[in-house]
Amino acid sequence: MSQKGISLFHLNHQIKNILSQTFSSGVWIVAEISELRYNQNGHCYLELIEKEENTDQIIAKAKATIWSYTFRMLKPYFETTTGQAFTSGIKILIQVNVEFQEIYGFSLNIKDIDPSYTLGDMARRRKEIIARLEEEGVLEMNKDLDFPNIPKCIAIISSPTAAGYEDFINQLDNNADGYKFHYKLFPAIMQGNNAEESIICALDKINEYENLFDVVVIIRGGGSQADLNCFDSYWLAFHIAQFPLPIISGIGHERDESIVDIVAHTKVKTPTAAAEFLIDCFDQCQKYQNDLREQFLEEVKEILLMSSERLISLTNKFSPMVSQILEKKSSQLGLAKQRLISSSKQLLVNQTHNRQNLNSQFHYSSEKRIKSERNVLDQLQYAVKNTLGQQFESQKHSLSLFEQSVKYLNPENILKKGYSLSLKDGKIIKDIQELSLEDIIETRLANGSVESQVLKIRRKK
Repeated sequence: MSQKGISLFHLNHQIKNILSQTFSSGVWIVAEISELRYNQNGHCYLELIEKEENTDQIIAKAKATIWSYTFRMLKPYFETTTGQAFTSGIKILIQVNVEFQEIYGFSLNIKDIDPSYTLGDMARRRKEIIARLEEEGVLEMNKDLDFPNIPKCIAIISSPTAAGYEDFINQLDNNADGYKFHYKLFPAIMQGNNAEESIICALDKINEYENLFDVVVIIRGGGSQADLNCFDSYWLAFHIAQFPLPIISGIGHERDESIVDIVAHTKVKTPTAAAEFLIDCFDQCQKYQNDLREQFLEEVKEILLMSSERLISLTNKFSPMVSQILEKKSSQLGLAKQRLISSSKQLLVNQTHNRQNLNSQFHYSSEKRIKSERNVLDQLQYAVKNTLGQQFESQKHSLSLFEQSVKYLNPENILKKGYSLSLKDGKIIKDIQELSLEDIIETRLANGSVESQVLKIRRKK
């Protein structure tokens, strides 16, 4: 069996009536602005959300509207009171009328705003960020870095078109003492929602060239309270606190210090003050050197004065001491002279006596040596004469034997025994192979020779 339903319009109309009766007057609610936009008529359209406190998970969401005639009053009132831009990401306490239209559905019409709540929330968030940084142990890290005595090479984070940047550079370049600084600009957005990410990006670029710089300076030339809220960011403060170079903040404000000021190594009020601080570092170093020089000169003068007085004192003591020493040495020299003369005489007598002894010994030794050598020479002469005689007789005997051998071996003696010699061309024939048929040969005998011609040759087989 089918049931008869009600129309959608009728349902929405009932919801509208119930809401109107339940929320007949305005309601104050707390919410965070998630999205915000304006149209050309001046109306402001928002998306409000609420997050779980521990997880940041969205647990409620609603659309809201501020009509132009209300928005023209609420926006400047809120920003003037809080110093915070009316933008997404902030918590607000607002008075709303709950509305429900049959066509457009549920929405909230904002009628009023309480800036004091946002101020309290900002203070609470700021306190929580500082406590978190301290709990993580990074709050004082940049302050603990050693600041260079002469910060000569400077990395600058600023908008290139900012007046504060120009003031900073002019102050450095035109310092009265002519100190020379080397600096490099790393451009960044210095206000608004994108400032935090832009400044962190500039810090990351500087970190790549860490060894080229002495310090980092973050500067901007003042602005409204709303423009400076980016410097209360947790992540920006976290990066600055852990940066490996000392950071000077000069973001141009007169209010209470920002979280960036708290974590930076050194805080100054303006870009010009940042430049003056760097110049003052040079002045302090110069003053320290001058003080050291003056101290050195004073100590040198004091040392010279003390040395001079001591020299005078020593000089006064020196003359009597020298006279006394000279007198003593003169007496010692006289005694030494007498000892030397006595010793010389004694040495001369001893040397004369020794020389006489040596002459006697030398004469005796020479005669003895000559006699001995003469005996040796006589013995050698006799031995040579005897040896030569024996050798002469031996050689004479050998020569006689050789003579007999020569006579015995003479061919003529052999020929006399009946032998003969055959010659060809005056040469003795020793081998039958030397002869040929019809050769003329000479045959020598003891008492003559015969020539003959070879007619026949018999060779032994």
